[in-house]
Amino acid sequence: MSGTTVLLTIRNLHLLNTHTRQPLPGPLDFGIAAGEILTLMGPSGLGKSTLLNWIVGALPDGFQAQGELWLDGVRLDHLPTEQRRIGILFQDDLLFPHLSVGGNLAFALPGTRHAGRQQRRARIEQVLADAGLAGFYERDPHTLSGGQRARISVLRTLLAEPRAILLDEPFSRLDTELRTRFREFVYRGIAARAIPALLVTHDHADVPPGGRILNLEDYPHV
Repeated sequence: MSGTTVLLTIRNLHLLNTHTRQPLPGPLDFGIAAGEILTLMGPSGLGKSTLLNWIVGALPDGFQAQGELWLDGVRLDHLPTEQRRIGILFQDDLLFPHLSVGGNLAFALPGTRHAGRQQRRARIEQVLADAGLAGFYERDPHTLSGGQRARISVLRTLLAEPRAILLDEPFSRLDTELRTRFREFVYRGIAARAIPALLVTHDHADVPPGGRILNLEDYPHV
């Protein structure tokens, strides 16, 4: 990564399970450049989800953290979740069932109170068209296929204009063919927006070509 601007940085992070007094692997020190997808791997129970929770500012009860989180030169680890502007994409799409596709996407748009309804709708319609989902604005989420719901979920995350994004095994429940197409769709969106991304997965096929891998098994428990 020599000569590359690093935007998302974790410095000297120690995570501790206070119930068991068991430290999680660390200390963690790494940076992720703009548009890069760093893959985090390791067996269940080593703290991958705990790390993501800490990054977004939602560390669960029973865990303590010591370390620094920086994004584009600003320290974030003392800020509340809503001020960090870090998006996260899960295994489940988590669409709001009482809203249409357009309503789900409008929920994520920043600054919607200062834009007219037609302007917001036009932007969402364009985003849907670009994603191959033209005409889906009024669709009920219950009528969508799994792949369509997944794409809508990604669009909603990206429309919020996050400055970094976390991917928590978002491809794991998809069949092989759909998984490949959806993975490419997600990675194109990240590259187009040039934001740093941290991917958690158990599947080496999810690692972007030439992408770096951070394996928690390589770290000691200290």
